[in-house]
Amino acid sequence: MSTSFNYKHLYYFWVVAKEGGISRAANKLDMAVQTVSAQVRELERSLGFALLKPAGRGLVLTEAGLAAMQQADLIFQLGENLPARVRDAASSPTLRLAVGICDSLPKLVVHRLLLPAITEPNLRLLCHEGELDDLLGDLALHRLDVVLSDRPAPANPNIKLYNHAMGSSALGWYGSPALVQAARQDFPQSLGNVPVLLPTVHTAVRDRLDQWFEHRAIRPRIVGEFEDGALLKTFGASGMGVFPAAEWVHDNLLAHYAVQRLGPCEGVSEHFYAIGTEKKVQHPLVQRLLQPAL
Repeated sequence: MSTSFNYKHLYYFWVVAKEGGISRAANKLDMAVQTVSAQVRELERSLGFALLKPAGRGLVLTEAGLAAMQQADLIFQLGENLPARVRDAASSPTLRLAVGICDSLPKLVVHRLLLPAITEPNLRLLCHEGELDDLLGDLALHRLDVVLSDRPAPANPNIKLYNHAMGSSALGWYGSPALVQAARQDFPQSLGNVPVLLPTVHTAVRDRLDQWFEHRAIRPRIVGEFEDGALLKTFGASGMGVFPAAEWVHDNLLAHYAVQRLGPCEGVSEHFYAIGTEKKVQHPLVQRLLQPAL
C-alpha cells in the first residue's frame, strides 16, 4: 500500500490535537517542541492543507483538521487493540465472538439468539451491553463482530451497516398468579383495572404497545416503566403488575420467574436483528447465528 504521508507524522498531529497545543504534546511525547512542530508541518505539506490554526494560547482544528482527526482516531484506536488481538489469537485455539447487545433487547431472547454459537467447543464469547448508537460506533471500529438489536440500524452516511433479520416473536401478557387470576375475566379490557408494567419508550416495542391499547380503547393503569427487560420481569414476578414478554421464551420465562401467561397481545411482535458491517457475513459464528435467515 502506498500513501502520500507518514503515519508517524499523523501520530504527532493526533497527539497535538488531543492535547490542544504543541507544547503540551511535546511534554507528553517527551520530545522537543521544534521537532513536534516540524512533524506536523510535514503532514500538512504532504496533505496539502492546514490542519491547525491558532486560537488564544492554543491551537484548534481547521475543517481539514477535523476530517484528519476523525480518521486518525479510527486508525490509532484500532492500533491500540492490535496487541490484545494478536495475543488472544496466539495464546489459544479459541474462536472469538464479540457481540454488542442493545440494552433494550430482552435477555432471555439474547440467550436464544446466541444458542447456535454457544455450542462451539472453542468459543470465547465477549458480550458488551449498551445503547445502540454506542454499540454501532464500536462495530464501525471493529471492536465488535456483530450487534444484536430489537430495531434495525438507522441510515448513516459515514458507516455502511447491514441489518440481518433474525426472526420475530409475538408478545403475550404475563404476571404473578394472583394478578393473572384477577385479570383473566374480561381480558384484555381488564388491563385498565390491574396494575401494568411496560418497557420505556427507549425500546422499539413500546410504540406498538401504546397503539395496541389505543386501538382497544384501553387506558392501562401503568405503575412502572423499565428500560431493562430483566428488571421489568423481576418486578412483574413480585406481583407489582402484569407485563408483556416475547412468546419465544415462554417456557424459560415461566421457569425463571414463576409467572403465568394471561393472554396474547394480538398483533404486536418484537423483531430481532443482527447488525454487521458486511452484506455477506464472513465470521463463521455470525454465519451460524444467521443460518435460518441466510
